[in-house]
Amino acid sequence: MGDLELLHHFTTETCFTLSDQAQSHRLWQVAVPREAFRHDFLMRGILAVAALHLAHLGPDKQEHFRQLAAQHQHLALTSFRLVMSKMDESNCHAFFALSSLIVVFAFASPRASESLAFTENSQEPPEWLPLIRGVHSILMSVWPWIKAGSLGGLLQEGFEQPNPRELSAAADSQFNQLSRLCESASSEPDVIEAYKTAVDELRNCYVKLYTKMPSECEVSIAFLWPVVIPQKFITMLNSRSPQALIVLAHYCVLLHHLDGYWWKRGWTGHLIANICRELDESWHPWIQWPMSMIQMEHCSERIITPTQ
Repeated sequence: MGDLELLHHFTTETCFTLSDQAQSHRLWQVAVPREAFRHDFLMRGILAVAALHLAHLGPDKQEHFRQLAAQHQHLALTSFRLVMSKMDESNCHAFFALSSLIVVFAFASPRASESLAFTENSQEPPEWLPLIRGVHSILMSVWPWIKAGSLGGLLQEGFEQPNPRELSAAADSQFNQLSRLCESASSEPDVIEAYKTAVDELRNCYVKLYTKMPSECEVSIAFLWPVVIPQKFITMLNSRSPQALIVLAHYCVLLHHLDGYWWKRGWTGHLIANICRELDESWHPWIQWPMSMIQMEHCSERIITPTQ
């Protein structure tokens, strides 16, 4: 399949699978490819994700499309690295779009089950955490330029006031227990504060996602937690702190909400299985609740209080 056919697939199929917002669909369909005609690294990223999408849709030619995707992704990253130190107003939009596609590619890649979970003897966090934080870092450095440009509509600039509904009694109780667990995790104030921030922000993200307004992007909300947690908490994850792993298991419930997207489907179960493997059995009762939520088809019914 030629590059034009891959581009055609992206603009007629793949572009509609990256978000739940119609405005974003139009931007991925038209504005992003238009930007890619001026920046080869973005075009290669588009072709890589389109090839992975085709691999997902056609098992009979899966290996062919995976190899094609890997080739285009290699070329995208090679070209990207050559210019990434020269980001300015003229290319920041392409940087932003490719950074977002890199996250999609990372989740959808056939090696995602290894690279995005914890690996044995590694002191690094799962690959998706620095990827998402990296996209946010790029955004923050050039936010005014991107907001004023052709891709500004892809940005989630704050959130609407949340629906007055709150966490259900069961979910609220779970978070209270999680907070108490983390409060006893260390005698160091900065460590306790990092845990507290991570748990409080996760609670906020639960409410935002399960009471989101129609104009709010569920992908943006689900990926909000990784960018607001303190670096100290990432350090605890790197060291496989049981309490940090347990908090991460609770975040998996939000990630599971995205399993309807082809590039994310089934990955959450793999991650929580890895967390389970990392934890000593004595900690396993602490992750039973998120595991039960992931196994439910409509977990929001157990997380948010019903409307009156």
